[in-house]
Amino acid sequence: MAALSPHTAPMHRIARLLGWLALASLIFVTVVPIGLRPVSGAPVSLERLGAFAVLGFLFAFGYPKRPAQVLVLVIIAAAGLEAFQLLEATRHGRMADFLVKAAGGGIGVAIGSGLAALPAFRRGVEA
Repeated sequence: MAALSPHTAPMHRIARLLGWLALASLIFVTVVPIGLRPVSGAPVSLERLGAFAVLGFLFAFGYPKRPAQVLVLVIIAAAGLEAFQLLEATRHGRMADFLVKAAGGGIGVAIGSGLAALPAFRRGVEA
């Protein structure tokens, strides 16, 4: 397992970058008119849960020493994006949607934090 340690810091940096890109993408697809929102064909709640699980995972793995702050960020992002939808006439912000997004983010943070806590990923983590 020690052979992985030189690569953990770059992996955390990549996760950080991907996390911020994911957040920017979620902001875009959340606030654009409904006709521009990409559709996967999966149930909408599953799309929301999955998107925020990925976001939570990337931030938790990218910032392994800050799981509480990451969870707060993801929950604030979910709430903020639901609120921003109220500004677009074709969109709607709903409490149920927020709860699904927050749950997905929490799941992602738990998985990302758990993975980052494994001994192979703890070595070489930046301060």
